[in-house]
Amino acid sequence: EKDVQVELANGMLVIRGEKKVESEGDGKLFSERTYGAFERQIPLDGVQEDKAEASFRNGVLTITLPKSEQARQSVRRIAINGS
Repeated sequence: EKDVQVELANGMLVIRGEKKVESEGDGKLFSERTYGAFERQIPLDGVQEDKAEASFRNGVLTITLPKSEQARQSVRRIAINGS
């Protein structure tokens, strides 16, 4: 949680962080370490940026981005035809 940053600006959601994993074998002769930074940029359109929320529970990051009213009105449902 402390190694993850979430930013939302100018229609772009940016998630960045760093992985740090260390493990040792139980009574065995090995040790593993994994380190690395990551960054994801996701373009967004029609989001209420001031109402965005993020939570981190049990190792899962959840980001809630409510659609703007204008984006909701522009959604068009498409019928699915069977064969």
